Amino acid sequence: MTINKVVDYAKKQIKVDKAEKSGKIGVMGFLTICPAMPGSPGSAGRQEQGRNRNDFRFKEEDMKKHLLSAKGRRYLLGVLCAAFALGLFASAAEAAQIKIIIMQDKPGEAKKYRPLLPYFKSKGIDISFVGAQSYEAAAKMFTKRKADAMFSGSGVAGSMMIKGVAYPVARPLGKDGTSTYWAVILAPQGSATYTGSTSYFRGKTVIFCSLASSGEFYFRSIGGHNTAKKMLKAGSHGSAIDALSKGLADVAIVKNRVWENMKHKYPHLQIVGVDTGENPNGTLIMSKRANRKVAKEFTDALLKVMTDPSAEARAIRKKMKILGYIKTSQQNFGHTLSLLKRAGVSRRFSFVY
Repeated sequence: MTINKVVDYAKKQIKVDKAEKSGKIGVMGFLTICPAMPGSPGSAGRQEQGRNRNDFRFKEEDMKKHLLSAKGRRYLLGVLCAAFALGLFASAAEAAQIKIIIMQDKPGEAKKYRPLLPYFKSKGIDISFVGAQSYEAAAKMFTKRKADAMFSGSGVAGSMMIKGVAYPVARPLGKDGTSTYWAVILAPQGSATYTGSTSYFRGKTVIFCSLASSGEFYFRSIGGHNTAKKMLKAGSHGSAIDALSKGLADVAIVKNRVWENMKHKYPHLQIVGVDTGENPNGTLIMSKRANRKVAKEFTDALLKVMTDPSAEARAIRKKMKILGYIKTSQQNFGHTLSLLKRAGVSRRFSFVY
């Protein structure tokens, strides 16, 4: 029996109880006010009565067996109250959960977010992570409502804003005081410097990370795709650098932070060009369909990581090598959004060129 049927039955039983006490109804009068509980002998009798009213007769003593006593009705109402209470507790438990997509574009990317788990658990919020192997996979998962939030690169984050499905809430502040990044153009040592003209890429094979503001989006925003001989898509910025070093491409466009961490391995490569604008790094974006109350609780807790003295918060700052998280809004994405629009991103963008 569904809960709605039980509730409906209980309401009718209360009416009957009041009528019996006032003397306005006898046992037989119950038939016209409250049908028998579904599945009970009375229910079958009512069905038979509908088929042949002249052949059906209720005996008062039989009906008494099927009527709930006052004690029984009180018990039923108690069960209903318990059911409602459990339902409310279940709803509260569900409301305190946040599912987050993590773009695993390089080994260990998901692991670095693990310190967040015990911290949010101590705040009464259960978070879980969903891994995506590429920017494209992460973007499609998010638009299909597979999660409530996502730690995202600025290209995908900005695209979600343009599409109207998400808004930014926070980004990490590094121990060096930085929270942004930009694209750099790499080429073998001795290569000509990027002139700012699309003719620079004429006849060249260019490799970049797909759907990255410091990769494909930047390259398309400057019109390079119109003149390049060939375009190759790498699974990560690191992979793009490695491919360039092996001679698989003439030019690579990557994230400056990744290049700074890897350049000691590639002394034969150099920067020949730089994006003049900056993009928010590792921003957490929230789905507009996420529970607003829980989203706010989550965001408030994330922003307090910087000043929270608890052991869980200290672990985040130490293991993730950050000072904490800072508030981030769409205004911080000014350069990124402009870049994306020049790259052809619109509300109808399907994350594939």
